[in-house]
Amino acid sequence: MKKYIAESIGTFALVFCGTGAIIINDVTNGIVTHVGVALTFGLIVTAMIYAFINISGAHINPAVTIAFSFTNRFDNIRLLGYLIAQLLGGFMASLILSFLFLDHDNLGSTMPFGDWHQTFILEIILTYFLMIVILFVSQNKSIHQFTGIAVGAVVMLEALFAGPITGASMNLARSITPAVVSGNTSVLWIYTIAPIIGAILASLTWKYFESE
Repeated sequence: MKKYIAESIGTFALVFCGTGAIIINDVTNGIVTHVGVALTFGLIVTAMIYAFINISGAHINPAVTIAFSFTNRFDNIRLLGYLIAQLLGGFMASLILSFLFLDHDNLGSTMPFGDWHQTFILEIILTYFLMIVILFVSQNKSIHQFTGIAVGAVVMLEALFAGPITGASMNLARSITPAVVSGNTSVLWIYTIAPIIGAILASLTWKYFESE
């Protein structure tokens, strides 16, 4: 149960701070800035990893958990519990933000800037890079203590350059919860399927390099 609670709190913090930064940037006419939003996502991910990595592994992302289920580094009996806990944390964050900012239309939902296929492909690649870093750093005993910094940096980097086009989700809970709470679900399939594909491809890549 402690693992599930940790995942719920970590995902709550990610959605609350990350989408909260987007909302506050909107309502303050850009004071937070795009760079500020990217920094917020990167820093909260870093902080939550260091807070909970020794309890639950600090996945705080259903795509990450699904990808780990394709490796031998995760007990698959906990898969459903992790996914439920992450979504519960995300929904709680989005519900609180909807109460705090009643007039905001999308609560920081991820929305594609251009054609759907552009966002779909980008989200696959972005999540692939993220999961590659997660696996190759966290599972390397000589550098695993830098996991939080490395993963947070990748999140920030990808949000900086790809955020204006895709929203740089890479995380089902980050996209599903504000979209459902705000009612903006028309493109949600992109942000559900693409990150899963990218994360699984990264797991298969890691397994290839780990094989003898």
